[in-house]
Amino acid sequence: MAAEIVNQKDGLEPDVIDPAFALHRGGKMAVQATVPVRDADDLSLAYTPGVAKVCSAIAEQPELVDDYTWKSQVVAVVTDGSAVLGLGDIGPGASLPVMEGKAILFKQFGGVDAVPLALDTQDTDEIVATVQRLAPSFGGVNLEDISAPRCFEIEARLKEKLDIPVFHDDQHGTAIVTLAALRNAAKLSDRALGSLRAVISGAGAAGVAIAKILVEAGIGDVAVCDRKGVVSRDRGDLTQVKRDLAGFTNKGNRTGSLESVLEGADVFIGVSGGTVPEEAVARMAEDAFVFAMANPNPEIHPDVARKYASVVATGRSDYPNQINNVLAFPGVFAGALQVRATDITEGMKLAAAEALAAVVADELSADRVIPSPFDERVAPAVTSAVAAAARAEGVARR
Repeated sequence: MAAEIVNQKDGLEPDVIDPAFALHRGGKMAVQATVPVRDADDLSLAYTPGVAKVCSAIAEQPELVDDYTWKSQVVAVVTDGSAVLGLGDIGPGASLPVMEGKAILFKQFGGVDAVPLALDTQDTDEIVATVQRLAPSFGGVNLEDISAPRCFEIEARLKEKLDIPVFHDDQHGTAIVTLAALRNAAKLSDRALGSLRAVISGAGAAGVAIAKILVEAGIGDVAVCDRKGVVSRDRGDLTQVKRDLAGFTNKGNRTGSLESVLEGADVFIGVSGGTVPEEAVARMAEDAFVFAMANPNPEIHPDVARKYASVVATGRSDYPNQINNVLAFPGVFAGALQVRATDITEGMKLAAAEALAAVVADELSADRVIPSPFDERVAPAVTSAVAAAARAEGVARR
């Protein structure tokens, strides 16, 4: 589409034709000073010679860097451009508009400053080493749009090496919002999470993280499906990530296709793309929940899902119950930074999901099991819950 716009025979600039180009021209963000530099006195404090006093103090007491620089208030948004939105492997340059967008969402919805960093490598060792070297400048690292299975290893290794929060939003942000919506769907229908059997379509970053958080939250059972069917302990073609997944999901060790395991299931969660046949949806349990989150085309069209499900959610903003990561990551990082957390733990993620669900717990309907991203109650609720959980779990430094 972009090529068609650029090659318009009328010769107009792309941003004259398409407002998306107009908005992006020159980028979507800038650095802004928080102190005045109006005269020589201001200059001598903000830079030399005044800055030398602060540098010397930090050299003697390294922990002062959190008090006298922006470190404790800023997040690095890191990508290699390998799995960008629905665009796939488009590289670091083409991913930068998305990373800028992520950074302004951090600021708009959580009051957190963020810097987009698009790395020109897809080598796991190089990414880990690069982020490790950049880490002294940041209070947290948000990994973004990095393809599976490398994203799992990159996150795990950085969490081992760094004493600041590392969070892969495609995994954990999606998982937090999904759990929050599922909690409220269950509440709306007077069911407990422990009574539900869920099926997840997609064993990539989001699917694995959703399965983990649902198990942590006490789901009755959850089976995850990849392109070859149900991830079960009997399969000999599994990666290490999927072998681990099989170890804590699929209690009944079900085998077969997505369609077969979906029969009688209470919950469908789609993070894979593709299409689920309507006859498979019809064989789900009565009053099932369908969270078909692929963008732009849900795995089950909402009009089809509503024939059989009591609650329907998608990843789209033009349908009710949008499962949108912006409901989670700004508040999660704001809470972690507030207490200078060294990690984002499973307990902090669960606390975020519970707080998010509670925002609309007294306003529930089939079309409202999750708040709008523009609900001003969201970020403060998630921030407070995450900060409290960090203190309770001993990862807070203040």
